[in-house]
Amino acid sequence: MSDKAPRNNAHCTIPDDPDQSTYRFIIVAAKRARQLQGGARPVLPTSSKKPTVIAMEEVRRGLVKYSLTGPVQNRPLPEPAI
Repeated sequence: MSDKAPRNNAHCTIPDDPDQSTYRFIIVAAKRARQLQGGARPVLPTSSKKPTVIAMEEVRRGLVKYSLTGPVQNRPLPEPAI
């Protein structure tokens, strides 16, 4: 058994907001992490060096702006060749 205190993983939690999609949160945070890896500067001061942790916190706080695209157009399926 370990005597270590459990780690606080609050920085890794996904917001539980019924108006927001969990998948949207993950996609926006992933895109922001890519920007940070590419050299973009973090919006908020942080002690973390990990772009994913920084991106998740920025998205969680609403500091990352994004827009929703329209619904995907349904294309008719091709007729099967018989």
